[in-house]
Amino acid sequence: MKQLPKLSFWQIWNLSFGFLGVQFGFALQNANASRILTSLGADPHNLSFFWLVAPIMGLIVQPVVGAASDKTWTRIGRRSPYILGGAIVSMIAMFFMPNAPLIMKAGGAGVLFFGVVMLALMDGSFNVTFQPFRALVADMTPEEQRNLGYSVQSFLINAGAVIGSALPFILAMGGIENNPEAGQVAPSVIWSFYIGGALLLLSVLVTVIKTKEYPPKEFEAYKNITQEDKEKKEGFFTLLMNMPKTMKQLAVVQLFSWFPFFLLWVYATTAISQHYYGVAVDFNAETASDAERAIFNNAGDWVNLCFAIYSLTAALFSIVLPKLISLTNRKTIYAFSLLAGGLGLLSMYLFDDKNMLVVSMIGIGIAWAGILAMPYMILSGAIPAKRIGIYMGLFNLTVVIPQILSGVFGGPILKNVFNGNGIYIMVLAGSLMLIGSITVLFVNTKTQEQS
Repeated sequence: MKQLPKLSFWQIWNLSFGFLGVQFGFALQNANASRILTSLGADPHNLSFFWLVAPIMGLIVQPVVGAASDKTWTRIGRRSPYILGGAIVSMIAMFFMPNAPLIMKAGGAGVLFFGVVMLALMDGSFNVTFQPFRALVADMTPEEQRNLGYSVQSFLINAGAVIGSALPFILAMGGIENNPEAGQVAPSVIWSFYIGGALLLLSVLVTVIKTKEYPPKEFEAYKNITQEDKEKKEGFFTLLMNMPKTMKQLAVVQLFSWFPFFLLWVYATTAISQHYYGVAVDFNAETASDAERAIFNNAGDWVNLCFAIYSLTAALFSIVLPKLISLTNRKTIYAFSLLAGGLGLLSMYLFDDKNMLVVSMIGIGIAWAGILAMPYMILSGAIPAKRIGIYMGLFNLTVVIPQILSGVFGGPILKNVFNGNGIYIMVLAGSLMLIGSITVLFVNTKTQEQS
């Protein structure tokens, strides 16, 4: 079998550069979707149900795109058409979502419905872009550069997230209006989405233009794909039944990683606005006073800053990941990262000063770096190269199903168990992530390294 040629650092950089913009958009969504939907009239107790559209789109989109991109070849490559197409649709949805009140002039439930539809379209198109990007790194990098490839990818993801998360806060500090009228979205958020959408498309264009994917015959030689392999048809359930043992074990870890993070994204604004700013448990943006809405939006800006801090931590931790792995192994670093995240989430309850959330976000950022990189480092050596796209797509089920479960149960838990007090959701999230750090120890990585 022909060996994949090693890539230079800058080739690996360009290969993943589009992630900078995609995660810029994803970070804006994570930090501001609840704020936008609440501003449009959503009941905070029901936010997790509105957020369900995001993982459901991933559940539908990623396996389909993964399988399709395995069999695609165009003038610009096999993964690139999906990466570029998803970026274009993402940009359009980012322009529309915060402008729901302007577009749906009738107001009322129609505005909220339009905002939710745009959230679904935005997240679905993010997924169209994300999945081929994961497969592209595996396509182009030899095994000895896989750790570096996914570490660079994780760094760029988090660098984009730093800018995206902090941008509404920065624009508000720069004088862009931050306190909207009832039923409107803050201009600082709207302009952040404009900038994020434009950067998303530009960064993806860098990857598409600078990365030359291997033509089919050359790619098949590198990956040892035979004519029999290409003609072999495997159904969805056959692939699920035959998935490698390592992939099944990682699925358990993913459950205790993504379930907590989804809770963080949905309820951080609720938790922080209540616990640190004194916003009422029954806060409603449509009936609240101007002063109450101002406090809520200030809390929303602080959430953006907190998310920027955890993203910055994740970016920096991604840089040292290859070195830490070389000194220990993948499992040890993966378990440590989830341990740090669990402690970070739990600490949000213990602090009274919002400035101490910096400590919490450092732990959460270490976990986020590990979640974005470590499963794929481990998985890429455990699945057959000739099925890399479809299995990467199927592996996304372990990302979206925990989020769906979190969305289904998060709202009822907040309302019926915690009486609307969002900070206890953070305690639940931290406890689950600590369990996740333990489950890493049961993942088999002996085919790739000495564990």
